[in-house]
Amino acid sequence: MLPVVLTAALGLAPMAPGAPGVDEQYLPADKSGLLTSRTQESRVWATVQREGGLGEIFYPTIGGPSARALSFVVSDGRRVVAPSRVTTEQSDPDSLSFRQTLSGRGWRLVAAYTVDPQRSTVLVDLAFSGQGRLYAVYDPALGNSRGGDAGSTSGRSLVATDGGVSSAFAAWPPFSATSNGFAGVSDGRTDLRDGRMDWRYASAEPGNLVQTGAVAHRHTTLAIAFGDSAQGALASATQSLGRGFASVARSYAYGWKKYLQGLSATPRGLSGAEQRLYRTSAMILAASEDKINPGAYVAAPAAPWAFGTDDPSGPYHLVWSRDLYQIALALIAAGDRAGANRALDFLFGVQQKPDGSFPQNSQVDGTPVWGGLQLDEVALPIVLAYRLGRTDADTWSHVKRAADFLLSYEQAPATPQERWENQSGYSPNTIATEIAGLVCAASLARANGDEASAARYLVTADAWRARVKAWTVTSTGPYSAKPYFLRLTKDGNPNAGTTYNIGDSGPSNVDQRRVVDPSFLELVRLGVLPASDADIRNSLRVVDQQLGVRTPNGFFWHRASFDGFGEKLDGSQWEYNLPDDSLLTRGRAWPLLSGERGDYEIAAGNPRAARTRLADMARATGPGGMLPEQVWDQKPPPGRIPGTPTYSATPLVWSHAQYIRLAQNLAAGRVMDITAAVADRYLSRPDEK
Repeated sequence: MLPVVLTAALGLAPMAPGAPGVDEQYLPADKSGLLTSRTQESRVWATVQREGGLGEIFYPTIGGPSARALSFVVSDGRRVVAPSRVTTEQSDPDSLSFRQTLSGRGWRLVAAYTVDPQRSTVLVDLAFSGQGRLYAVYDPALGNSRGGDAGSTSGRSLVATDGGVSSAFAAWPPFSATSNGFAGVSDGRTDLRDGRMDWRYASAEPGNLVQTGAVAHRHTTLAIAFGDSAQGALASATQSLGRGFASVARSYAYGWKKYLQGLSATPRGLSGAEQRLYRTSAMILAASEDKINPGAYVAAPAAPWAFGTDDPSGPYHLVWSRDLYQIALALIAAGDRAGANRALDFLFGVQQKPDGSFPQNSQVDGTPVWGGLQLDEVALPIVLAYRLGRTDADTWSHVKRAADFLLSYEQAPATPQERWENQSGYSPNTIATEIAGLVCAASLARANGDEASAARYLVTADAWRARVKAWTVTSTGPYSAKPYFLRLTKDGNPNAGTTYNIGDSGPSNVDQRRVVDPSFLELVRLGVLPASDADIRNSLRVVDQQLGVRTPNGFFWHRASFDGFGEKLDGSQWEYNLPDDSLLTRGRAWPLLSGERGDYEIAAGNPRAARTRLADMARATGPGGMLPEQVWDQKPPPGRIPGTPTYSATPLVWSHAQYIRLAQNLAAGRVMDITAAVADRYLSRPDEK
């Protein structure tokens, strides 16, 4: 903290009033960019906010934010002049580098973002023109907690600390004025409502800290740096500013260009926009890996809807076995087998003892978080081990434990949770992964001389394949006179009118024959059933009719009938524990399902249709080339366009992974997800092997 004499000399009041301030949730999840260096020395990730500025900044892992936001305020001296337009672009197609232009009445601000590869510093290059004064407002959330940050002024910079994590907020040329305050009470945004920065608080005790700097020059570089101490963070900020934005940005971009050069060639036949999205997708996958815990790829660097109220942050910042499998297959397809192997090693590290299952999700350090069990998340690591050719004894020990768990689980192949998390039962998607997992386990067993285990696994896999339709295909449902797959059955009797509650504000007591889902396509994608299967083909017609969404940007699908996992009808956020039958929220359409449909169409011998799916996915991106979890359907809230990103998690790493896989599958002319061991056992058509 500054001495009282120096505080007075700078015109600073000693202590900000109003602790702890107002708790504000994390920012909307529709990010326009993600930045991180390729180096291990720099352990910071920054998200670009669609409405301008930066959103969450992660440090020291990608498992939780240490900053909530960096925003910009323009004043004409009497009031704040809000931007009327914000555009975001990826400033270099071969680097996760982003530039924003904010413009308002009589002013324009161009902000370019980069990360220092040598230290945990985010740099922002600001070019301000026109009339008015510019202020930068920094909202720390150190150590993945929004409420315990203490801040103070250090010279003309600002530092903050919460436990063992600190940050520094500095500028060159330096800020002309600084202040520490509490959100909604004594912070800069509250102060600037009259267009003037009147408050100069030297420090703020622990609370919902917000720090403000008055930008003195038209061209300024900001630094947000992190460290174990305030002094260390300030030193990093000073050193990064000393290097200069241009030098740091060149070094940062070089790291990403080198990474891309080490991958397989971008598939031929893509349009310019599709090529850019392919390279961006490859970088998003790599950027989602933690640097302290190799192989820990998170689901998304965002916290949509009510998940943004979680403190510490919620499930999208965790590692999920299923998402990690999807990411790892895309890494293989893109040419980063080392990354895929790290992912599998991480999964083996979190495998539960002694039973051999995998946690529903975990923190990036491997600590399990939610206590659910999803049998696809047990089976898919086995498939990944097979795909990577991991036949060594250590890998086999992990595979054997997982496969034995599938055999010993009393309710299998019924699962306590299927891939959309909120239902139990006989899921064709989960059963597909279990069959494939057991067949792959049998192959690895034989490679390790364990014929007895191989025989056990194959007997069960064959039995489950023989019965998968009996458990999940109805011939008495309302949508077709022909048989079709259901999302799941609660009792293994698809012709019974068994009912269940959909959840997420959806209806209750719904006949299971009325609930469909395109996830049954995993039976084709893994090689359990051929693409020509009559029930598969009829189910696609049912799904298209019931879940299909035609938009100006292409054709997409809802993930399941009556899905409520999405915004409310007016666009406001999804919330926890919504009551059944309230119909308050509506799940929108998922671009990754377009990618899965494209994979099916390749397997079915229709690459032209698959090519359309790839183009649809590319048109679903938001600003900065980020692929979302969901896009608006035919009933968007006012001002939103069908086929454009909702406020769901963006970028969703799984979406980018699916885009890469579809692009590579199109180039190869086959679906590489179809594993040879499974296809050789179950597919009769040579062109589907």
